[in-house]
This record gives sequence, C-alpha cells and structure tokens, in this order.
Amino acid sequence: MTTPEQRRRTIADLVTQHDGLSVDELAARLEVSSSTIRRDLSALAERDLVERTHGGAVPVTNVGVEQPFNQRVVHNLERKRPIGERAVREIQEGQVVYFDAGTTTMQAAKKTPEDLSNVFVTNSPLLLSRLAEGEETVKLTGGQYRPETKALVGPTAEAYIRNSNFDLGFLGVNGISEDGELSTPNESEAALKRLVMANTSRVAVVTATEKFGERSFRQFGSIDDIDLLVTDARVPEPFRDLFDGTELVEDTFG
Repeated sequence: MTTPEQRRRTIADLVTQHDGLSVDELAARLEVSSSTIRRDLSALAERDLVERTHGGAVPVTNVGVEQPFNQRVVHNLERKRPIGERAVREIQEGQVVYFDAGTTTMQAAKKTPEDLSNVFVTNSPLLLSRLAEGEETVKLTGGQYRPETKALVGPTAEAYIRNSNFDLGFLGVNGISEDGELSTPNESEAALKRLVMANTSRVAVVTATEKFGERSFRQFGSIDDIDLLVTDARVPEPFRDLFDGTELVEDTFG
C-alpha cells in the first residue's frame, strides 16, 4: 500500500516531468480524491518541492536553472536507489573511494559495504553522516559550503583533491550531451569534479538515463574520461557508440 509520503514523492516527480499538472489530472493519475491532492500539494509547497497555482502546481524552477536540493532528492528516488546499490558493488577491500556531492551518490553512500576496510572521502557534509555510520575511515575535503547542493567547493576543497589519489570515484552529472560532454550547473563544482577525474584511477558516473541529451552550464569532462557508467535503464541508442571502451552497468532498476 502506498504511504502518503510515497504518494507525495510521486506527485513532485509528475509535476516536474510534465512541467505542471492540475489537481484533477493528478487525482486521476493517482486514483485519489481531489481534496487529498490539494492537501498533498500544500505539504509539498511548504517544503519548496512544488509551486502551487490556481487549480494545480508547477515545478519550483524553470528549465535550465539549478533545482533546489530538496526537490532533487525526491525526484526519481525509486530509480536512484538501485543505481546506488549497484554502484557500491565496485568497491574493493582497502580502496580509497571518493563520493561526489549529489542525490544519486547519496544513495550509494547509504549502501556502502560493511565487511570491507576502506577510506571514504567526500565534499558533502550530508554524505559524511551516511558514510560515517560504518567503521571505515571517513574524510571531508573542507571548503566553502554551497546550500544549493549541500557541497563543499572552492580553493580549500580543490587543494585537498589535488593532493589526493583515489582508487575509485563516484561522480554525479546534470547533463550528458550528444557529443559526450559531461556538465553541471555550477563552475565551482565543475572544477572540483574535473580534479577528481584527474586524480582517480577508476571514475564511475552514477546517473539516471533522463540526463542523456541534457546540457548544463559548465562542462567538466567527457565520456572518454570515465571508466564506468551505472544507470537505471539501457543507454539510448544515439549515445551507445560514445561509450566504446567504457564499462556499462544498465537496467539497475529492472
């Protein structure tokens, strides 16, 4: 049986995917009453996950603008979980592993193996609390805090990464363009991702296939720079040739 919180996550996801829906449309899709939808929309609006309109709701942000963290956390959550669960199976005993700030890497951080001895490094105070639940050594890069992504960035974080070596690194991405460009909205986070890629033996990008065909503000690398892609479904045909030489783990959701 679907819980109210699960239903609200679905509502936030539908509103984002369809760039807005009416109360009646949501009620029909979820097979609940209009009054239930109105209460759910009010609750979601209070958490800045949707914006109420007369008769419905629209996404909080417009296309091309960095979405609030709380909105991204619930978006496609049921697909991000299996991506994270599959990704951490790549971790081996004794490795130094980097976790990028992000909502998909968060799902990986929640599922790190408990029977291995590793060093985990992250630029996310939020992920730090997840990673520290085990007995592994956990390190935080330091740096300037970005509330939009709950990430630490800037010269201090960059110096930490520049002077580190990682066996495995999990990176998130906001866009994978038709020419293989990897991008993210913020230049400070792009700079940090670029450094991580340069100082990591095996780079793994974790993302849902909805990011294919998207292009964000700042490029930080290309498909040629990564060793592994873990995603929720089969990589779309127009992009498959770009991954020649890259290990693909697809259909984690199925």
